[in-house]
Amino acid sequence: MLKGFSLIVFFALAGFCFAQSSPAPTPTPPFAEKTGVDGRITMSPSHPGPARPGIENSKPMANVAFVMKGPNGATEEFTTDEQGHFKVSVPPGHYIVTKQGAETKIGRCGPFDVLVAAGQLTHVEWNCDTGMR
Repeated sequence: MLKGFSLIVFFALAGFCFAQSSPAPTPTPPFAEKTGVDGRITMSPSHPGPARPGIENSKPMANVAFVMKGPNGATEEFTTDEQGHFKVSVPPGHYIVTKQGAETKIGRCGPFDVLVAAGQLTHVEWNCDTGMR
């Protein structure tokens, strides 16, 4: 009788252990982590006068803040690094990117249009006009 009772307890505990569910997964955002925009923003010309052979005519827009205006009025801000590179995660949609801050009378930087597709990192290369001639 003790042997039968031991088997019942064993199977009951084994069933209880296997019946435990795993913890609920962490909720994921409505867009994938790799959905967004990455790229580089440069400005040119970087020196006055005509382009010179062997001398780079553009330079990175280093440490400049930009604003992305997207669907339903949503906005996202990002700042370029020392080489003008940036990467920002945003939901899919159409965005208008503008330089943040006061507008200058000389030169032009944007606005730039970008279409972000679900599950994709959209790569862009944008150039701003310094107005230097």
